[in-house]
Amino acid sequence: MSREIISANLRRLRMDRDLTQEALAEASGVTRVAYRNLETGVSLPRTETLQALARALSVGVQELVTPSCELRHVRFRSFRRLNTREQILLEIGRRLRDFNEIEEILGDQVEYELRALALNLWGYGETSPALAAAAVRQSFGLAPDEPVRDLCGLLESKGIKVLPLRIASDAFFGLSVGAVDGGPAVAVNTWDRISVERWIFTAAHELGHLVLHLDDYQVDRKDEEAKQEKEANLFASHLLMPPAVFQKEWNETYGMSFVDRVFKVKRMFRVSYRTVLYRLGEIGAVGPEIWQRFQGEYKHRFGKSLLKEDEPSALAADAFRASFPEPSRAGEPEDLSPADFMEDRLARLVRRAVETEAITLARGAEILGLSISEMRQLSASWVG
Repeated sequence: MSREIISANLRRLRMDRDLTQEALAEASGVTRVAYRNLETGVSLPRTETLQALARALSVGVQELVTPSCELRHVRFRSFRRLNTREQILLEIGRRLRDFNEIEEILGDQVEYELRALALNLWGYGETSPALAAAAVRQSFGLAPDEPVRDLCGLLESKGIKVLPLRIASDAFFGLSVGAVDGGPAVAVNTWDRISVERWIFTAAHELGHLVLHLDDYQVDRKDEEAKQEKEANLFASHLLMPPAVFQKEWNETYGMSFVDRVFKVKRMFRVSYRTVLYRLGEIGAVGPEIWQRFQGEYKHRFGKSLLKEDEPSALAADAFRASFPEPSRAGEPEDLSPADFMEDRLARLVRRAVETEAITLARGAEILGLSISEMRQLSASWVG
């Protein structure tokens, strides 16, 4: 064990959790002086002390003794009020390291099949986001009028790792990592106050960056570039709602109220009402005051205005949520559930590795971010 690595990890994790040295020492059952010596690198912890510190910080022992993975080839734009940027990057680096490690143990890497397509599009300079989205849909094997039902599965089938993480902030929705740093990968903030529809759009948006903006993956750049963000939004919109079928579905709701038309189309494509309005604004279907008109009609119908973080509530899809007892989220009409946004591949790899004894149950728990008791429950539930 390295004193320098442990001391750096202790300080980083303690500050991320907004704990004082005294509070962490008390929670882990050591004296303040003893803890200070550990964090400053004066002494090395005994095994039982290391385990107590890991429990107090809600991490695996591995995270305390392993050097942090520094990511450089990352596209990470967020609002300035986000104060956990460094910790998010370290967490994503750790998870990518674990993901790649278990792929290597099992000899089960998936080739990044969109790389050639991205390089080809990038080689032509300015590329229409709509044309890029159509090319990606074709590579996914989707019919022109087929909704995207399992975006995570499609991404993983093409060698793009999907990394959900919960950050209690609406200042960060997602990021993407290039192949140089162990990706390509898409990370999505699955905080329970962000709707599943937004998770899906974020994943599609970050895929747009991977396809369209290969030259702009620099971790030091923090501010969003309006042009590229608009291009990624257009890409996501066209990926999730192909133009011809969107226009067809919109036309078929001609006799309904504006609000009901938006809700029906959003259910068809499994997107947020904002995504529908964005597309309608793009094609000029309603007029320049589309957002104000929707807000006005919604308030007239339901007696309240929509706040920035709201998704209007309607029918609750209890059948979807039955096996996912999640905290309540921002509502969506015909809500999607966390079951509609699940990364599957890492869980499959961990199960194979545990069952073939390539890794221990405890290591599997660390990789999946579970406690050992949760991991035992999960392994006991494996069937087929």
